[in-house]
Amino acid sequence: NIENPNYNFWSVFRIAEASNPALQTAIYSTWLDNRTKLVGDGLREAGNISIDYSFDGFENDTLRFPHDTERRYILDIDEMVSIEAARHIKESGPDLAWIYLEYTDDMGHKFGDSPELNHAVVLADKQVQRIWEAIHFRENEHGEKYLLIITTDHGRDKATGKGHGGQTDRERTVWIVSNVRIDGSFAQTSHVDILPTILDHMEIIAPPKIMKNLEGSSLLQR
Repeated sequence: NIENPNYNFWSVFRIAEASNPALQTAIYSTWLDNRTKLVGDGLREAGNISIDYSFDGFENDTLRFPHDTERRYILDIDEMVSIEAARHIKESGPDLAWIYLEYTDDMGHKFGDSPELNHAVVLADKQVQRIWEAIHFRENEHGEKYLLIITTDHGRDKATGKGHGGQTDRERTVWIVSNVRIDGSFAQTSHVDILPTILDHMEIIAPPKIMKNLEGSSLLQR
C-alpha cells in the first residue's frame, strides 16, 4: 500500500507540466496507484497536475480479468497495456510517457530465481519490442528524438531471489537500460539519475527549490 506519499518531492510529470503546460503526458500502467497515488494525478497536494492520457486500472476489473493464483491475469493486462502504449505512441507521440508492466515482478516474488522468472522476462521483452517499434516509427516518420529508459524498482533477496527490503547489495541494485549512450565517467548509476537524465533530454529546468533536492545527475553523454 502507498500511504502518505511526500509530494514535496515532485514527480517528473509535475516538473514537466510546471515547465510547459502544453506538453502532452501519458501513463500506461498495470497498476492504477502509479497514476493516482505516486504521481498524484489531479490531487491538490501533488500540484493539481493532469495526465493527458491514461490507460490503467484494469487490475480492478475482475469481470474482464478474473483473478487467478498464478497471476496470469496480470500477464494479460501487461499485454494489453503494451499494445495500447505502442498504438498511442505511434499515433499521438506524447512528449512524456510512463509504461508500467508488472508480471516479471510477480514471478520474481512468487518463484525467485527460476525458469518462471526467466520466462516472464522473455515475455516482457516482446512487449517492450512493440513499444520500441512504435518509437522507431515516430523517429523515422516525424523526425522526433526519443529517450527510452527501462528499469526496475528494486533488486531481490540474496538467498532466494524473491523478496526485497533489506540492505544487501543485491536488494539495493537495479539495472537501467537506455537507447542512448551513457556517460562513461559514471562509476555507478542509480535511480536518482533517471529524473535528471529525462529533464536533460527534454531541455527542462526544474524550479530552483526542486533542483536543490535532486541527488542524481544526468547520464547523457555530451
